[in-house]
Amino acid sequence: MEKIGLAFEKFDNYNKQDPNVFVWDGETYPQEYFMALKCSDWVLKLNPQASEELQLASRSQHIGRWSIPRNTYPEGKVGYLTWRKDLGKFHAETAAQILGEVGYEESLIERVKQIITKQKIKQDADVQTIENALCLVFLEFQYEAFFQKHDDEKMIEIIRKSLLKMDAHGHSLALQLSYSEKGLALIQKALERLG
Repeated sequence: MEKIGLAFEKFDNYNKQDPNVFVWDGETYPQEYFMALKCSDWVLKLNPQASEELQLASRSQHIGRWSIPRNTYPEGKVGYLTWRKDLGKFHAETAAQILGEVGYEESLIERVKQIITKQKIKQDADVQTIENALCLVFLEFQYEAFFQKHDDEKMIEIIRKSLLKMDAHGHSLALQLSYSEKGLALIQKALERLG
């Protein structure tokens, strides 16, 4: 098996340990395993010529996310941002360890870590592709259940912040997804606030 296949297998086996489950089309999956597969799929839809580094980053972007729960950090924006930063480092280091075991060279591992930690978003095409993919995974698989738990105004702001991270290509694909009437209306309101 090629190194990329071995790396994917190790990433997937790691994510299959997620105790959180995600149900889609009547099937149950370990949540981060399912999300990693979908992020990987979206990256290839966004960029069919994706580099090996980008493909590896897409499959390990949130590896082991359940290991650092949000509720272990303080409430509020500072706690949230600290949690996100620590998670990014954890994902990057976990992926790097696996890539080292598979036999990848240090320069490639460093590049994968840069993509996972989203360095130079809006400047680095691979980082932008990952950001688009993550937002599209959320919109396709989690958004409809998520927006029902929040009031409309808060949800519009959450969507607006997600859309700001995306580029025009990501926006066009987001608008092609299937939404409920209310789900689409919230997205359209968020888009109006981008200008």
